[in-house]
Amino acid sequence: MTPMMLTLILILIPTITGVAGQLLLKVGMAQLGALEISIAALPSLIMRIIMSPYIIVGLTIYFGGVFFWLLALNRADLSYVYPFASLSYVLITLASWLLLHEAVPPLRWIGLVVICVGVMLVARS
Repeated sequence: MTPMMLTLILILIPTITGVAGQLLLKVGMAQLGALEISIAALPSLIMRIIMSPYIIVGLTIYFGGVFFWLLALNRADLSYVYPFASLSYVLITLASWLLLHEAVPPLRWIGLVVICVGVMLVARS
């Protein structure tokens, strides 16, 4: 495996784990239903959130990707690595559309294509 390929893999792992974590967080929060947000309800709200298995696993996966992100930062310039994080916008939208059946308007799809073109330009530099 070439050093560049390893760097790209180290960048993609936290991107994918971030997407998986966000999806689990969304499912966990959806399962909690409508939440009352007030000072009086705050302790109960916090307990409900931190006791959700989906949220616990989602946060674990999400933050687990940080290790690989740090390795990627060790291998390449931040100005090269960071634009790849925008791929999470694309993957989150695709996953939300496919798995959560969220509606995605055409203008959002166009924006995602622009993001992909930008990432390809960065990758080629």
